[in-house]
Amino acid sequence: MAVILGLESSCDETAAALVRSDRTILSHALAGQEDHHRAFGGVVPEIAARAHAELMTPLVETALADAGMTLRDVDAIAATAGPGLIGGVMVGLVTAKALAMAANKPLIAVNHLEGHALSPRLIDPGLEFPYLLLLVSGGHCQLLRVNGVGDYDRLATTIDDAVGEAFDKSAKILGLGFPGGPAVEKAAKQGNAKAVPLPRPLKGADEPHFSFAGLKSAVLRAHEAGTHRPEDIAASFQQAVVDCLEDRLEYSLSRIDPLGALVVAGGVAANDAIRAMLQRVAERYGMRFVAPPHWLCTDNGAMIAWAGAERFAAGLTDPLDVAARPRWPLDPDAEAVRGAGVKA
Repeated sequence: MAVILGLESSCDETAAALVRSDRTILSHALAGQEDHHRAFGGVVPEIAARAHAELMTPLVETALADAGMTLRDVDAIAATAGPGLIGGVMVGLVTAKALAMAANKPLIAVNHLEGHALSPRLIDPGLEFPYLLLLVSGGHCQLLRVNGVGDYDRLATTIDDAVGEAFDKSAKILGLGFPGGPAVEKAAKQGNAKAVPLPRPLKGADEPHFSFAGLKSAVLRAHEAGTHRPEDIAASFQQAVVDCLEDRLEYSLSRIDPLGALVVAGGVAANDAIRAMLQRVAERYGMRFVAPPHWLCTDNGAMIAWAGAERFAAGLTDPLDVAARPRWPLDPDAEAVRGAGVKA
């Protein structure tokens, strides 16, 4: 069985993990950067890149030691090659190239989004292609048909902000702290989701796409009005997000051929209110609902190692001169949509 070393450094999590092709996670080392960025209320790319450079090598050493292995025991080295903050992506990819060259091992350049897309298969051996994936993270909000490794059909995307960005900006507006997603979810549990009338962008629209910029702006106006508790705004915001995602998902599900599973992945997939809604939608359409454990939703090395294992099994490796990419759509042939904020 192949053993893959996976490196992740696309945003503000530095991680290294060893995963075997039988889905065994042999080790996982991760270092967050919350303390580096908390004062700024968001991730500062230059600070993130410097932290990755300091942390990556020690984490690789820790992952190997925890698994009782050396580089000689590894069959291939996988690293996020994009999309993401380019400085951080370059740190992880250059490290992987150096290790691959030094140990004479194959290099696998992993699309970070594919890492998320395939991560549910790491913990669920019964999840077979094709499946419907809602990918929700800080930089992306997409609905995809996952046909196989490297084979994706994008059904919908955001025309402006990603849902994770809306969570982070709302947390900053409300003074809830960083990282924003968990902070908003925690505050929402103490609030009234019906207290603040917020919009549901594109709800009922005759198109499949998502939009969250207007919702984020509405949170700002509600906060500036000074008539609502932050907890009530947070709860109302979270409910608006759930309602938007449900409406857009229902639109697409009513127009595509049935698939066996509805899958969620990405950092925002750790939100329990969103998970509960997706479970209900899956039941209505007779689909199995699959969600990774919370730790596997946020950026991590195990998902990159597993995506590397899937690609390695398919005979997909990369040359040492493969370039880091700040943008890298899973479906490069997808039709362009309106909106200046569209990323993929």
